[in-house]
Amino acid sequence: MTAATEALAQPAADHEITVLIVDDAAIDRRMTGAIIEHNLRWRVTYAEDGAAALAAMERETPRLVLTDLRMPGMDGLELVAAVRRQYPFVPVVLMTAFGNEEIAMQALREGAASYVPKKSLDRHLAPTLEQVIAAAKRERRQQQLMERLAHIESSFILDNDPLVIPALVLHVQEYLAQMQFCDQTERIRIAVALEEALANAILHGNLEANSELRQEDEDQYYRLADDRRRLPPYKDRQVHCTFKLTRSEAVFSLQDDGPGFDPSTLPDPTDPENLGRIGGRGLLLIRTFMDEVTFNEKGNQITLVKRRNPGCGS
Repeated sequence: MTAATEALAQPAADHEITVLIVDDAAIDRRMTGAIIEHNLRWRVTYAEDGAAALAAMERETPRLVLTDLRMPGMDGLELVAAVRRQYPFVPVVLMTAFGNEEIAMQALREGAASYVPKKSLDRHLAPTLEQVIAAAKRERRQQQLMERLAHIESSFILDNDPLVIPALVLHVQEYLAQMQFCDQTERIRIAVALEEALANAILHGNLEANSELRQEDEDQYYRLADDRRRLPPYKDRQVHCTFKLTRSEAVFSLQDDGPGFDPSTLPDPTDPENLGRIGGRGLLLIRTFMDEVTFNEKGNQITLVKRRNPGCGS
């Protein structure tokens, strides 16, 4: 990408967040746009397929692309690859529907930043887009930091306040940017995976909030977690975090103080049949975005490994 092209590809100013919605169904496009405009007050533009989306991006680069998967002409999977090549600063979020599980998994592997099942757009679209936009915004602000470091290692002990998660993830993103560890798309995906792992350590590990309850009644799930933050023994538990970053790999180790579980009982989160479930969504993103994911025998420690992209940095 030339300097002129890179400048053109820079997203709009922070106060002008524009989302490009790509869907061949006009009604679905407008309904999705209405959700974004009502909940987030962001500006929305539209395209009916991947080719039209790229043409629109040449005229005006959005902050984020939200795309359907199955469309005539250039589909969502091809669009993910094209945006990653031509507009590395612009994250792509998928809208998934029943029957699209295989292509959705491939799109996540190819560079999509997250996904939302179409059946739960009303509830989960806004927070998902906010998460991805926040990660992208943090990433852009760290581009000018130190570019060369040989080794970074840090450790943190967290309580069960979820508000500390974004600050810690920002700290990691700074390290990744400093070492030119990978491109921006991968750094956003690492941030999303790490946020999910930290949330799991707090909610499932320390607070013992069952993911099946979340599947059945998400409001009750979060009420239970909020109550337990103030009750023994949950309130005294902590999450121990260690991050090791070299020029070849990043290793994130998170250990909670909960009772643990048998990791062999976990369903395969990468099975396309599980893509529509709310429970297990975090582990699906973690396993898709990281190169290696392991648990200790007790099940209260997860280790995430991401290997450096040879094409990044020097």
